[in-house]
Amino acid sequence: MRNVSDIAANILSVLFYPLFIPTYGMIFFCRAYSMHATPLPLVWQLVAIFGTFALTCAIPISAIWIMVRKGDIKDMQIENMHERTIPYLYTLFGFGCWSYFLFSILHAPLSISMISVGATVAIGLIALINRWWKISAHLTGTGGFVGGLMAYCLSIGAIPTIGTMTLFFGLSLLMMWARLRLNAHTDSQVSAGWLLGMICTFIPYYIALYAA
Repeated sequence: MRNVSDIAANILSVLFYPLFIPTYGMIFFCRAYSMHATPLPLVWQLVAIFGTFALTCAIPISAIWIMVRKGDIKDMQIENMHERTIPYLYTLFGFGCWSYFLFSILHAPLSISMISVGATVAIGLIALINRWWKISAHLTGTGGFVGGLMAYCLSIGAIPTIGTMTLFFGLSLLMMWARLRLNAHTDSQVSAGWLLGMICTFIPYYIALYAA
């Protein structure tokens, strides 16, 4: 029988499955932007959240589920590195559509739109890196959340509270522990994944801001 630590690690891995992170992020940033910058209409927020879920979660997960059913991959977590390439390509397509959706259809605030661009770049990079090395997608997701938070706060001239940063960095450490506990990755793979996600979502906003 699995012990409590293994059960906790599995629960964390499911709750913070990489494809759930953009939806969590959109909920957070919609509410944060409305509170600290310009209030966003409730209908706009709902469309943004459900559109994010459809494009970054429902479409890729449906493709992965079909591949599991067909026997192309073994499980939804896709622990085998060599089975990840095609699912990553489906995910990259969904994330690319998400960025277009935010920019061209919803005309989302730049601070939110550029986080989606960074997340899309991160997916493309981990798809490429995965050809040779099993970098952690879970930690890319949580690192991306932290990088997006930092970019957002700087974009509105706010300093994140100690409680907020403790929460997000604490979550990152918990995810590192969970993936290591399950023997899904090595120390370097989870660390590299987190740094990749954080950098990719932190930098694009400033590139767009200073290029404008």
